Amino acid sequence: MPAVEPMHRISLGEGGTPLLKSKSIGPALGLSNLFFKLEQLNPTGSYKDRFAASFVSVMKEQGHKLCIATSSGNTGAALSAYCAAAQIRCVLVIVDGAPHAKIRQMQLYGAETIMVSGFGKDTAVTDAVFGQLRSMAAEFKVPLPVSAYAFCPEGMQGVQTIMCELMDELQPRHVFSPAGGGGLTLAMAYGAQIQARSMNYKVLPAIHCVQPEGNDTMASAIRSGASGGMSIPASTTEVSGLQVPGLLDADAVVRACLSSGGNGHVVQDEEVFHWQRLMAQREGIFCEPAGAVALAGLAGAVHRREVDPDDSIVCLVTGSGFKDMLTVERRFGLPEIETLTPDQMVMHIRSTDH
Repeated sequence: MPAVEPMHRISLGEGGTPLLKSKSIGPALGLSNLFFKLEQLNPTGSYKDRFAASFVSVMKEQGHKLCIATSSGNTGAALSAYCAAAQIRCVLVIVDGAPHAKIRQMQLYGAETIMVSGFGKDTAVTDAVFGQLRSMAAEFKVPLPVSAYAFCPEGMQGVQTIMCELMDELQPRHVFSPAGGGGLTLAMAYGAQIQARSMNYKVLPAIHCVQPEGNDTMASAIRSGASGGMSIPASTTEVSGLQVPGLLDADAVVRACLSSGGNGHVVQDEEVFHWQRLMAQREGIFCEPAGAVALAGLAGAVHRREVDPDDSIVCLVTGSGFKDMLTVERRFGLPEIETLTPDQMVMHIRSTDH
């Protein structure tokens, strides 16, 4: 973590999230040691709180009064909350089509939000936005907090604490991570290296990068043993939060995953939504679609016999399902809410199979 004097540290109680052993899905897949790291239980509902706690603390110590950032949702929610706690003005440039609930969350914390057409979907627009924001950040003499090592290594140091917690508690053989721009996956690799040196561990976990097919900038490159990421013209996945067509940390992610013994896994959007529903109904874990991507990748790895049934395996659950209720309404065909009389209630319950 960046060295920050205690008086400047901003915390909302992030970190220390539960590591939950699978009760149903793991055994159904033939896995005896599948665990979920429940990052959706951080204060604003995602792992990005670790990023914001680290970054905003540095900003506060340096005396900044303005935060300009980009977000597809979770980074913005985290930064807006931590900036509110630090009394720093927060202006967020939002990915086109970001979930409404996430934007409202940012606004309630007091952030100013601007959605840019094509941003996060079209590579040319995305590159142009980043270029303009870099110029503005330089003009105002403020950092640009994008949750990627290419932009903000001091913030990403906070994300590395996920792996420190995992290795303290479990020392997993495999860690499956969802990826858009790749920062989270790279944080797992770097965190493992740091913790191994600190604690003198001899065996490091294999870090696996899982991406939706519509944003495959790294996963196929890792699987093919390429030297770096692959550019795509646009992101077509419907999985919010992972719509990052730019390469950002892609080259470093490819190298880190291959070095760790991990692999790349490409999943279909429909697979992601399938596992999102099963996680809720079989494990009681309500995550947003991006939070089910790691499990979708693991299911494919099991099918291809790429993991041992007795290996300790962790899937990162990155964000809360409450952040994207529109997907729940559109995708899962949940029943309408009925209003009954007391007698009708009794009849309904008695008619239900037990």
